Amino acid sequence: MNHALDLLIGLVMGLNLLALGSGRLPSLIRAVSLQGVALGVMPLLMEPEVRWHVALVALATVTGKGLVIPALLRRAMRTANIDREILPFVGFVPSLLLGAGGTIAAMVLAHELPLLPEQTGSLIVPGALASIFTGFLLLIGRSKAIAQVSGYLILENGIYLFGLLLIHAMPLMVEAGILLDLTVGVFIFGIIVDRIQREFDSIDTRKLTTLRE
Repeated sequence: MNHALDLLIGLVMGLNLLALGSGRLPSLIRAVSLQGVALGVMPLLMEPEVRWHVALVALATVTGKGLVIPALLRRAMRTANIDREILPFVGFVPSLLLGAGGTIAAMVLAHELPLLPEQTGSLIVPGALASIFTGFLLLIGRSKAIAQVSGYLILENGIYLFGLLLIHAMPLMVEAGILLDLTVGVFIFGIIVDRIQREFDSIDTRKLTTLRE
């Protein structure tokens, strides 16, 4: 593990806090996109000599997480004609404070886990735990479907970070499984966003409580 890798993980953790503290959907999508690019570069920094399958993992991650999926979210945002989260379930300041607390807890917990010696000084595990917590917080704390999709993506980014610990053993299998789950999840959320928009002329998921059989 090297210094540049820890800097990128620190960037990812900072983007987590930016996502929690921002009510603007474009800023949230931009944070998700930057996370995707940073995560895509990480496998290249973990290899003394870049192998073709590691380069393939990096390319797929940057393309999928950093470009394609954020572009789809921006398109959905423009279609819904909304760019701000007005009334979240959990306020932005409490979300930011919870996110900061979760990040600190992740740093402490990582030191208690039985990691390999070469993984002990790395930020991979704290970054993964912090991202998973941030994703859950966005999922349960936001009312707009696009913000919840972004939370799902950040949560998956945390799982991806954990997967980097296995990059030397099974890089293609790890990334293929993660990207498959991610793609299916985004398509499902896309269908949900479209149906909510058509039915209620809004993407506020609280309106789903009015549905009856």
